[in-house]
Amino acid sequence: MSASAIRNAFSAGNGIFRLAPNWVPRSFCIPGRRIKLHPDDYYALGGQRGGIDERWLGCTTPADNGPLTGRNEGISHLVTPGGELIPLTEAVAELGAELLGERLWKEYGCWPVYSKFFDNLGPLPHHVHHRDEHAKLVGQRGKPECYYFPPQLNNHGGHFPFTFFGFEPGTTREQVRECLVNFTRGDNKITNLSKAYRLEPGTGWDVPPGVLHAPGSFCTYEPQVASDVYAMYQSLVDDQIVPESLLWKDCPADRVGDFDYLVEVIDWELNVDPDFGRHRFMRPVDAHPEAEMRDGGYLDRWICYKSPAVSAKELTVLPGRTAVIRDKAAYGLIVMQGHGSMNGLALETPALIRFGQLTSDEYFVSESAAKQGVTIVNASPTDPLVMLKHFGPANPEWSARFRQ
Repeated sequence: MSASAIRNAFSAGNGIFRLAPNWVPRSFCIPGRRIKLHPDDYYALGGQRGGIDERWLGCTTPADNGPLTGRNEGISHLVTPGGELIPLTEAVAELGAELLGERLWKEYGCWPVYSKFFDNLGPLPHHVHHRDEHAKLVGQRGKPECYYFPPQLNNHGGHFPFTFFGFEPGTTREQVRECLVNFTRGDNKITNLSKAYRLEPGTGWDVPPGVLHAPGSFCTYEPQVASDVYAMYQSLVDDQIVPESLLWKDCPADRVGDFDYLVEVIDWELNVDPDFGRHRFMRPVDAHPEAEMRDGGYLDRWICYKSPAVSAKELTVLPGRTAVIRDKAAYGLIVMQGHGSMNGLALETPALIRFGQLTSDEYFVSESAAKQGVTIVNASPTDPLVMLKHFGPANPEWSARFRQ
């Protein structure tokens, strides 16, 4: 049943799937209320699950939210023309290279990335995502990620619009280890060893695995490798105690209690890089000459481009214009502003979304459809039609432009 429904939806969309909103709660966060969810629905899953402060985009990775995690939590669902919801994981398994392209399917056998909005009123704890060699010890893959701060979702900056990254040059492993040993004694003061950077809408950061980071309170678009591996190294943030279990999250059972192992997880060279800001900060970069793009009715800009593992673009179709946009790889898409259509499929930005409501703001575009080109119509004579797109590893267009 699902196989035929998947193929019928794929055919009806000419290689494009419409996706349903995919909401994820976090028990240790307070929602920033900027992701368009209805005010009554931020605790729709119950107070014990915490507030909904994330929307996962184009995702085939289940959320790791402890024993109360729901079935298929975090996994995107395609919407068939008849309104049936089918996990994107099933579509990937059924279509394989037809959806993702031969290159990604042959190398990964899955969709190896996703993106999300995370929307916290306060900052997150200083934490780390493991590199491959440590993540594989607990059956996961390492997690590079990137940040972009969409202007459309940052009407306020939250409580702390600054992000700590890494450690100040000259910090020693012994200093960090002492903070970790002090995790259960109140504030372990690990950010005393770090540096905070003020966040700016319309810019972003590259965050390799092994880099400590305490994301600030901007609403963030976050393309990343398909993994939910992490460990919290800060014990007190925004006047909230971080459970010790999160310090040892994704630590092999035989290394729990081993503070030297926690230090080993850190990529030391990247964390104490004296030019961290220059190496990791990202401003948008035009994908093509601006005059050429404006003549074609659009602006296409790279917003995440310093990692070979995942990349992202911001596409703007100018008011009243129609543009044919070609890419060289499959991608997930979320509409940020305006309304119109893509190959005849509705594109619109809802102002408010009820939990469980379907929308027309999120799609998954197959490699074949991306290469053939999608026709995007901006139906407004005044408002730009803006969307964000995330791509998998080594997108050929990215490789030709940015690979060193």
